[in-house]
Amino acid sequence: MKNHLHTLKGAVVLALGLAAASATAQAGGEQYFPLQSYRVGPYAAGGTGFFGGFIDYLQYVNLKEGGVNGVKLTWSECETEYVVEKGVECYERLKKGLNGAPAAATNPLSVGIAYATLERSTADKLPLITINHGRTDSTDGSVFPYVFPLQLNPYSEVSAIINYIGQKSGGLSKLKGKKIAVLYHGSPYGKETNPILELLSKKYGFQLVSLEVPHPGNEQQSQWLTIRQQKPDWVILRGWGVMNPVALKTAQKTGYPADHIIGNIWSNSEEDAAPAGAAAKGFISITTHPSGTQFPVLQGIKKTVLDAGKGNLADAKRFGTVYYNLGVVNGILNVEAVRLAQARFGKKPLTGEQVRWGFEHLHFDDKRLKEVGALGLLQPLQLSCADHEGGGAVRFQQWDGQQWKVISPWVQADRKLLRPIIEDSSHKYAKEKGITPRDCSKES
Repeated sequence: MKNHLHTLKGAVVLALGLAAASATAQAGGEQYFPLQSYRVGPYAAGGTGFFGGFIDYLQYVNLKEGGVNGVKLTWSECETEYVVEKGVECYERLKKGLNGAPAAATNPLSVGIAYATLERSTADKLPLITINHGRTDSTDGSVFPYVFPLQLNPYSEVSAIINYIGQKSGGLSKLKGKKIAVLYHGSPYGKETNPILELLSKKYGFQLVSLEVPHPGNEQQSQWLTIRQQKPDWVILRGWGVMNPVALKTAQKTGYPADHIIGNIWSNSEEDAAPAGAAAKGFISITTHPSGTQFPVLQGIKKTVLDAGKGNLADAKRFGTVYYNLGVVNGILNVEAVRLAQARFGKKPLTGEQVRWGFEHLHFDDKRLKEVGALGLLQPLQLSCADHEGGGAVRFQQWDGQQWKVISPWVQADRKLLRPIIEDSSHKYAKEKGITPRDCSKES
């Protein structure tokens, strides 16, 4: 009898499971997020943390609010291993939605994949989100209507770092005669900021020493020997993955102080600093999203998602880390775009073209940040047809040997200086591709 009851119970559970699976399969009333994720390979730490936070936030919105105005959020993952060709395959496989649920946007978190799918996204009218990275001139939405380097484009990143070094030196005028080295990843991402650093070196009179590190970055001895010979006042580290802890360890071996190395936005996680051990103590980096679990939205995710056993992280200790919190921030921005677009187009699953309108109208002031529980986690920002970045500020943090400590208020990039450079580049792209830029004064 006992076995019979177990069999019966199992049949009921199976039936319920099939019903749930069927409901998931009938996703036509839902909004779909295709995820070109990477959970294996040399950059897995970034992928697992970012997509873990992103998925947990989508789950949180579903569990807490029943979705966005009753429209549940759904997603599926396609493993790219951070390989461009696989990322393109995943894009083509996922772009048409899931079981009738239309795709809202793609978020590949890879410069290479972003470049490779940029024109496809535009042709398919599907927003391509490149939070804190990507092609800088895609900030100009009049030429790149479907590409969004949210929060911080690469030019803003290095501009803010130079402004910070200027502050530490007693003013930007004090940069004249100083020497700044940049150690960059040998990839399109790593090379993206070289022209603007050269421009800033001429503007402020500092000497720039540029050193490339081949992918993935395990070998850096010759570069750091050059740094020891050149004796720069500061080193800007534009690394990714394993390159970062290797840089910090090699710097220590060659005698360069960690507290004069400034990591960029992809050199700022716990996984970048902790593996370097004592060599990382004092290391400085920028951030657009402090680590920590004290923010109300993080507490809500913990209570609603993690404590219910529905979290995405394989290692729960990574909750509240830099990569995870970036995923949460990215989730907030994506969901807010859907919410705004629904206010215009109706409370229903939306097309990528409609969600694009939502991204162009993102506006987070302190009041809205407080409403979503992200005050202090996400910077105030406002996007428009012409401006697909919206923020352009960073804070600086320092590794104390165990965790990051924020050591500065928001430091703004020189966006006024950068805008003509961005427009010059975007207009050249438009001419090359035969694109007629939108008249943003006529967009509403």
